[in-house]
Amino acid sequence: MHAQVQIKRFSQWLLLLAAAVMLTACGFHLRGAADLPFKTIYLGFTPNSVVGVELKRNIEASGARVVSEPKEAEANLKVLTDTRDRQVLTLNTDGRVREYALFQRFTFSVTDAKGVLVIPPTAITLRRVITYDENQELAKQAEEALLYRDMQSDLVQQILRRLSASKTAIRNEKAAAGADS
Repeated sequence: MHAQVQIKRFSQWLLLLAAAVMLTACGFHLRGAADLPFKTIYLGFTPNSVVGVELKRNIEASGARVVSEPKEAEANLKVLTDTRDRQVLTLNTDGRVREYALFQRFTFSVTDAKGVLVIPPTAITLRRVITYDENQELAKQAEEALLYRDMQSDLVQQILRRLSASKTAIRNEKAAAGADS
C-alpha cells in the first residue's frame, strides 16, 4: 500500500513537470514596451482626452518622451478624427432594440520634425456588439462604458504598433539627414 502512494505521488509530480515544460515550450511571453523609432513625440490630443492620456503613458513607458510643443519633437501625431457611435443592430418582434453595435473610429497621421509624412492618414475602426434589455438599463450602461474602455485600450495598442512599424521610415529620414551634413 505504501508503494501505491509513492507511485501516485511520483505520477502527480511527473504530470506537474510535464505541464510546466509544455507551458514554457509554447513560446508565450509578455508583451514588452513598444520599440519606438523616436526619442520625442508631440501628441495632438486635447488635454482631457482619455485616449491621449493612455497613449502618453504607454509611450513614456517605452522610453520615449512626450513633449508639449510640436517644434521640440522628432515625430508629431495629428488626430484627424476621434468619434464614438452606437447603431441598432437587431430588433425583437415588438420592434424594440435587442442588440447595438458600438463603434470607435480614429484617424491619425504622423509627420517628422521637418513635416515629412511618416504615417499617412490611417483609420482604425473598432466594433463591439452589446445586447440590450430595458429591464437592466443601469447594468447595460455600465457594460457599454466597459466596452468603450476596452476599445480605447485596443486603440492605444494599435496606434503603438503602427508607430513602432514606422521605424524604418524615420530611420531612413535620419540617415539621409546625416548624409547631407
